[in-house]
Amino acid sequence: MVDEKLDCKGMMCPMPIVHITKRIKAMEPGQVLEVLADDEGSLEDVPAWAGRTGNVLMEQTEEGGVYRFMIRKS
Repeated sequence: MVDEKLDCKGMMCPMPIVHITKRIKAMEPGQVLEVLADDEGSLEDVPAWAGRTGNVLMEQTEEGGVYRFMIRKS
């Protein structure tokens, strides 16, 4: 179940991480954020960010050049 959605398509590094950080801070622990991005840098940046912040990257997929990340707030 997705609690929040964040469309970061068209944003280049580091803006997706900036927006993810801001959005996740406003969420409650256990809630899930779905992020869409098309910057290839996000393939490394989002998992690294999740690891650094203690949030859980539940799923990472790609379809048609759009990367989808499912992040659970810890």
